[in-house]
Amino acid sequence: MYGRIDVHSHILPGVDDGCATLAQSLECCRRLVDAGYTHSFCTPHIWPGFENVHRDNIVRWVAALQYELDDSGIPLKLIPGGEHNFHAKFTHSQPETIVPAGVTGKYILADMWADAIPKFFEPSVKWLQSMGLTVILAHPERMRAVQDDPGLADYFAEIGLLLQGNLQCFSDSPRADTRIVVERYLEEGRYFLLGSDTHKPDTLQLRLDGIKQAIKVAGKEAVDRLMIENPQKLIPKAT
Repeated sequence: MYGRIDVHSHILPGVDDGCATLAQSLECCRRLVDAGYTHSFCTPHIWPGFENVHRDNIVRWVAALQYELDDSGIPLKLIPGGEHNFHAKFTHSQPETIVPAGVTGKYILADMWADAIPKFFEPSVKWLQSMGLTVILAHPERMRAVQDDPGLADYFAEIGLLLQGNLQCFSDSPRADTRIVVERYLEEGRYFLLGSDTHKPDTLQLRLDGIKQAIKVAGKEAVDRLMIENPQKLIPKAT
């Protein structure tokens, strides 16, 4: 039985800029369960500077946190994944650094921070697609290039990208560029998924409050599709 599925989180303790301790991880997981989540993908940053974040370690870390959740009676099912970063040398990455959702799945999460779409962006997408992967671009509304030109959503669709909106952006100021774009994209049906991008307990409530605002914008049926129905497509059959 699936409730809400978080497709983007940094709840593994002490791995990246997310939860720093096991206590923080357990608190976040408890609160996610209270908010109706039954599953969460663990998507630590697979970025330059996080060299120890690779497939084998992610699987091991997820299993260790799952053990702690089970031992604490927190009914949240964790699934390994990663948040890749597109950069100039991304296509030189070793295949073992590529971590699709569920490890054996066919979807992969990636992000990029840019004031304009760089030359390496489309080749990076195509390289992943050549492996049979469907690329999901994380929180495009946080990218300056998209804020300056929301019409880039058409380009993303043309090259086969799916988009994942960030729940916290729905809690930003109504005048913030992130809030303007995230609500526009939701209204226009641009998103395939909505994720919490949970990092630490102190910002979690903003992310959960974002669910309420998203429902105000698009309605419960549409939000459930982005947080319950579509995320199930990321889960490998054997999981």
